[in-house]
Amino acid sequence: MSLWKRGNVYWTYVYLNGKRYCKSTGTGNRRKAEIRDLEFKQELEKKRFQPAGLNPEMLFAELAARFVAQASPSPYHLDRLKNLLAYFGHFKLFEITKGKANEFRLARQSETRKIKDATINRDLSVLRHLLYWAVDCGILESNPLSRLKLARERRTKKAVVALSEERALLAAATPRVREMIITALDTGMRRGEILNQRWEDVDFERRLLFVTKSKTPEGECREIPLTSRMTALLKGRKAAEGLIFGVREEAIFSIKTTWRTTLKKAQIRHIRFHDLRHTFNTRLMEAGVLQEIRKALMGHSSGEDINSLYTHIELPTKRQAIAKLEEWVTAQIVELQKGGETFREPERKALPAGIAGLLPARTGGDKNSDQSES
Repeated sequence: MSLWKRGNVYWTYVYLNGKRYCKSTGTGNRRKAEIRDLEFKQELEKKRFQPAGLNPEMLFAELAARFVAQASPSPYHLDRLKNLLAYFGHFKLFEITKGKANEFRLARQSETRKIKDATINRDLSVLRHLLYWAVDCGILESNPLSRLKLARERRTKKAVVALSEERALLAAATPRVREMIITALDTGMRRGEILNQRWEDVDFERRLLFVTKSKTPEGECREIPLTSRMTALLKGRKAAEGLIFGVREEAIFSIKTTWRTTLKKAQIRHIRFHDLRHTFNTRLMEAGVLQEIRKALMGHSSGEDINSLYTHIELPTKRQAIAKLEEWVTAQIVELQKGGETFREPERKALPAGIAGLLPARTGGDKNSDQSES
């Protein structure tokens, strides 16, 4: 018997692992007291098998702080957390449900500037990632957003940089950004890959670049043959070790401000730095390079099956692809020149040795220091 009446109210007494637990049922009705007695026993039994650190009442802001301190988050996660903390920071973890996620979507869509579904999907994906991390740490029993249905993303037109726009960008950019633009256009590397690229992973004798740090496992340490322009650029300021595009041996984390300034000076339409990577892929395609070879150069998997992750494209085939790219670009320049466009002589004193003849003229001069690009 675990129910005892004290005055007009029943109390439940339960022994578990030699320890006594007691609780008032809050009622003098025997039948109701038996139901609450059973619920109390089930609650104790459940806690018996729960992790010691289970804390569904933790604020999301506290979870985010732990995640930042313990999980070594990427810059991508940190950037998305800004939006998530503004909305979910004061919520307890058990209060974050699919309904709250939908309310977050509506709140983002109601903002003054138009927010794409793809952007909101990225935010919610990071939120779900943090909750999975909380489950792994024993803070939550399960992830309430594990089967959250994200909005279908509409396909958008990807910008491809024309040769005339490339010329304007190179003319307007500071020396460091100019080199990064050429690297993106001639290798198809992501911004993060470019910023983390090291001199130790450039083989000048074989004219090869091995990607140092990639967003995807497939892209890690992939080999990219160098174009003549890239070879001249790198040889112009060759170093034994360290970051190629670092500032005082420290990595650059963002070039947003400098990129906006470059676009403004170039007086061209708005394009993202990532569009330079799309341009590399498009130019390869127009040069007749097959899809699998393009994916290998860019660090993409085909996504069809698990075996496709390990598809290996031989180095001579990659070299042929880069040669086709250079031939295609040269042919396009010839066509532009036939149409009346000319490429002006560059300002040689601002360029590294060996690359002056490969770049267009610059206008206005560089006012931004290297530090401003970091």
